[in-house]
Amino acid sequence: MARNRKYQSAANRFGPALKVFLLCLLIGGSGVGFVWQKDQISQLGQQIKKRELRLEDLKNQNKKLRNQVGMMRSPPYLERRIQELGLGLGPPQQTQVWRLVEPARESPRPARERQYAAPRETVTEPKGQTGILPPPARLSGEEPMAAGGWRT
Repeated sequence: MARNRKYQSAANRFGPALKVFLLCLLIGGSGVGFVWQKDQISQLGQQIKKRELRLEDLKNQNKKLRNQVGMMRSPPYLERRIQELGLGLGPPQQTQVWRLVEPARESPRPARERQYAAPRETVTEPKGQTGILPPPARLSGEEPMAAGGWRT
């Protein structure tokens, strides 16, 4: 004979209800996750579009600024600004221009002739002296140049 329901265990009674609840929770959670993911994709798409528009604006601004800098570097613009500001600048006079002659380049030596450095000799220095050489003596009529040489 069939047993009465009141003598069945609680697991047998609540098992199917628990399974249905968990299945509904899984389906509902998946739906909420899907909607959240689609919303995130939409927001990221809007951010990308906004940043692409900003990038285009910045590229256009950079182009305008490059053109402006090029115009401001032109000699006619600089001359006009010098006159507007009253700086009194002008081309240098002939006495202010120094022309330096560049020494001729030596021709390359053949590969056969190789020069090697001589071996170092150990030299003992007298007490109180260092290995630093004194500055070269000036000849009469020489003036120091800005580049570190001497002008005659």
